[in-house]
Amino acid sequence: MCSLQLHALYTALYDISPGRSCPSDLPFGSTMLPAIRRLRSMCNQEDAPLLHIAMRAATPNPYLDLVLAFNFCACSTNLNLPPSLASSFEPLFPCLSCCMFSIRVITITCASGLLQKAKAELSNITNSSSSHRKPPPIPHKPSYFPGRQHTHLRGMDQDQPSTIQDATALDILRYRYHHGTNLGSIYVLERWLFPSRFPENAGGTSELEAVKAWVDKIGIDATKVKFEEAWENALSDADIGWLKNEAKCTTVRLPIGYYDLPGPEFILDTPFEPYAYIYSAAWPNICTLISRLRAHSIGVLLDIHALPGGANTHEHSGTNSGVAQFFSSQSNRDIGVRCCEFIAREARDGLNIVGLQVVNEAGWESDRIYDWYDECIAAMSTIDASIPVVISDAWNLNRALDYSMSKNSAYPSVPTCPVVVDTHFYWAFSDSDKEKTPQQIFAEVATKLDQLDVKEGSVIARGAAQAIVGEYSNVLSEESWAKGDSTLRQDLVGRFGAYQSRRYQQRAGGAFFWTWKMDWMPGGEWGFQAQASPDPSTGIRAISPPVHSLHPSRDMFKLLERAQYCKDERMYSAVAQHVSYWDHINSNQPSEHWRYENGWKVGYQDAYQFFEGKLPEAMPQGNKIGNLELWVMKRIRESGFRGGSVWEYEQGLRSGVRDFNHVVGI
Repeated sequence: MCSLQLHALYTALYDISPGRSCPSDLPFGSTMLPAIRRLRSMCNQEDAPLLHIAMRAATPNPYLDLVLAFNFCACSTNLNLPPSLASSFEPLFPCLSCCMFSIRVITITCASGLLQKAKAELSNITNSSSSHRKPPPIPHKPSYFPGRQHTHLRGMDQDQPSTIQDATALDILRYRYHHGTNLGSIYVLERWLFPSRFPENAGGTSELEAVKAWVDKIGIDATKVKFEEAWENALSDADIGWLKNEAKCTTVRLPIGYYDLPGPEFILDTPFEPYAYIYSAAWPNICTLISRLRAHSIGVLLDIHALPGGANTHEHSGTNSGVAQFFSSQSNRDIGVRCCEFIAREARDGLNIVGLQVVNEAGWESDRIYDWYDECIAAMSTIDASIPVVISDAWNLNRALDYSMSKNSAYPSVPTCPVVVDTHFYWAFSDSDKEKTPQQIFAEVATKLDQLDVKEGSVIARGAAQAIVGEYSNVLSEESWAKGDSTLRQDLVGRFGAYQSRRYQQRAGGAFFWTWKMDWMPGGEWGFQAQASPDPSTGIRAISPPVHSLHPSRDMFKLLERAQYCKDERMYSAVAQHVSYWDHINSNQPSEHWRYENGWKVGYQDAYQFFEGKLPEAMPQGNKIGNLELWVMKRIRESGFRGGSVWEYEQGLRSGVRDFNHVVGI
């Protein structure tokens, strides 16, 4: 009879007949919680789980904490209800008799009337079901999303239809925290990493010098075969297995050159034009590699590392010219835009990439760099506005973040790709860094990305600020290592990696070690394989994966079950605090607290779905929303919400994500 009695009380509270669905999005939490306060404080800690278990055995409806509130009111002598009326509700929860309640007075007259109505409803249901013991149908569980509202609430006049859907496997691929590495010098050669890819008589150290030297030595056909074999054998299945299972990588940053794209329009009037034939199979090989990695749940951030003319003066721009002429040449800039358009079309048509980095390590204050970013973002947005665009900070992170925030507004005039800022951290090259001790450098690590502190947190007010660390290493200069006192260098390397891992996982949307593949594996302090593998003597990794990736698969079901169990309690607590605070601060101003509750539900469910994964689509469990600022922006755009109170939705969404992460310990 417990389920009958619970359902009767539910029916009375919400004035619906048995079997009729409750309106799916009525914000009972935000409108009634100011009256009932926090329900959990009403019972002893050891009894609360029993009460929740009893409720869930009767019906899964998330609003039954309200039923519990009125039920304990009925059993309380403080209400001075007739003993016969109060006792009629005691069988609902046998454990109530052993509960010690710290009771606050809660709309006593309202409770009394509702309980009378519940008693009458209970009598009707009991009489109608005398011939069988099956309970009446249970109302449907309310929707988590704001797109199907059946009630007009304050502030809805300006709202647009919602387009929010469940997080997809591609969403998770793009917006989870990216723990990964750069692939290495495969499609953009650097001689110090792969000397074997250069003939001995090569005059330079770049991709262009390698291909020229091989053609001069063995001819164009043999050079084509040599390059294709190198691409084909760059990663074995065992390599990918290690990347996924041992290093716990989610994402690889894959440097490519403009000359790797198919078609003469990408290399016309460039130094690589004479060698187009050699690179004709490069793009199909890149696509195959992306598919192989994706089949093992690893995403790929495509990085146009080499652009015509060079975005910087170094060999990794593709040539040894020593000058950076990409931004100053209109023809080069046009090729760069065409490269972005081509890859955007490939992504739209099914190439599952995490995003596209349009340039690598642009020189400091490069001429018209942000004008070119405007061109690329506009061109890609017209093709597929869902693709994350990664820009180089050009060694000025603060300026790049401000630019990205102007693009990442909650309400763009036209659909616009989300923009991420890539920044790189090295401490081995400048004279000033060489003067520092390892301990001084470790202290600096903790300050990196602090520009985000005043930029994150309000997409509505400022736009979204999202950064990744596209390159970092555990390398210091020999001068710095020598200043490490008596500490063993191996210990210092481990501490350096631990400090960097911790900081970037706290403040960035992802971090990519430089680098993985090279001739001299495992690579020492430059090598991801060396730094991400456990130390033979201590078992500790210098570069450690985030904690959310380390949960054993056997624990996932329990964690997800716990998240479901705690959801309602967490929501009511969060909404109660929000309502109490803002009603106190703005007591004379109208509020739209229902938006906060709505956002909380979306955020909690999103975080749940990221953590749950999409196993049939090669998306494993244990993911965390790492690019949170961009995800919040995405959900605000999709919500359709308008007006001056949408900030409540945003803060609720953030709170929902945060509460889920706390429940599962990530």
